Amino acid sequence: MSKPRTAKKLLPFDAARCLNDDRAVAQYMTAVLETDDPDLLLVALADVARARGMAQVAKDAGLGRESLYKALAPGAKPRFDTIVKVARALGVRLSAHVG
Repeated sequence: MSKPRTAKKLLPFDAARCLNDDRAVAQYMTAVLETDDPDLLLVALADVARARGMAQVAKDAGLGRESLYKALAPGAKPRFDTIVKVARALGVRLSAHVG
């Protein structure tokens, strides 16, 4: 008689686990910016921040850790200067292209 199989548990996808180098971050952020979805931008910034270490990103952006979590929560309406500070702390440059 064979042993009963134990069900394998799948973990939910976590983009932060895949963002382990600058090229991956650049490709991810570029794809997200092309969607024109502000909530998705917040999720992406949060993913990159988790990949880089939320506490360090908050410190580099001049924000408290809790404030960073709140600013990057889906549905949040952070100020543009907050987004710029977070992007800069992540080493991400936002750019515009015509065409």
